[in-house]
Amino acid sequence: MCCYAMGRGRAVSPRCRGGGALSRRLQQQQHGGRATIGATRACYVHRLAAAMSPCFNHATHVIFDMDGLLLDTERLYAGVYEDVCRQYGKHYSWDVKAQVMGKKALDVARIIQDALELPLTPEQLIAECRERQAKIFPAAELLPGVERLIGHLHGHGVPMAVATSSARATFQMKTTNHGGLFSLFRHTVLGDDPEVRSGKPAPDAFLVAARRFQPPARPSQCLVFEDAPNGMRAALAAGMQVVIIPDENFGPEDTRGASLVLRSLEEFVPEAFGLPAYADRRP
Repeated sequence: MCCYAMGRGRAVSPRCRGGGALSRRLQQQQHGGRATIGATRACYVHRLAAAMSPCFNHATHVIFDMDGLLLDTERLYAGVYEDVCRQYGKHYSWDVKAQVMGKKALDVARIIQDALELPLTPEQLIAECRERQAKIFPAAELLPGVERLIGHLHGHGVPMAVATSSARATFQMKTTNHGGLFSLFRHTVLGDDPEVRSGKPAPDAFLVAARRFQPPARPSQCLVFEDAPNGMRAALAAGMQVVIIPDENFGPEDTRGASLVLRSLEEFVPEAFGLPAYADRRP
């Protein structure tokens, strides 16, 4: 249950335990109808969160999406799709991109092929894109706040997993230079995992990830981090809390239902979900 929202946040709810004062003070500082977090505000929220009991359900396990959340790959995907579509005289627009974010490769290809009427089968589109992806995915970089949060949670023994729509081949390309970080996760659920029968926004990937913890975690114990509304909906369908860090082109209606909306992982306050607090406070 949400009691504060950062970045491009939704209206805060005063109903959570201990959250009334925090809710009112954040609403008093809203700008343009949305809560905003600058350096001073971030420090303020950290102090308040540390002084109060968790305002969300206590999370014991954390599940991360990968593309656009841990790794800066969404722009790489967009560049590849733009190049391929351009050579057929088509424009890969934001409207199309918004539909495909978070989905499996075959679902993505079907949507693009159908929306733009490309003279390719979905399988041919995947093959053509895969050649380009193999050249650029190994250069994928971590997004801000990733190393700090993953290292912090791992250091405190918080069980973590990855649930991504990426297939094994592209997952290996993207994580080539990040093996150390990805070794900190208990397990990774991939888009071509046989147990993931339906891709996001179906809940399969997150439910499989929860079951594979040892011992298995209840969905209510899991906190999910996502960047795409399709992934957010999958987490909600799985019965999990979800923090979303959306592309700036998404509006409040696209993130409705999320527990928390942030602009970056750097804004996340672990103790708000009952997770260990950072030892060092950063403004």
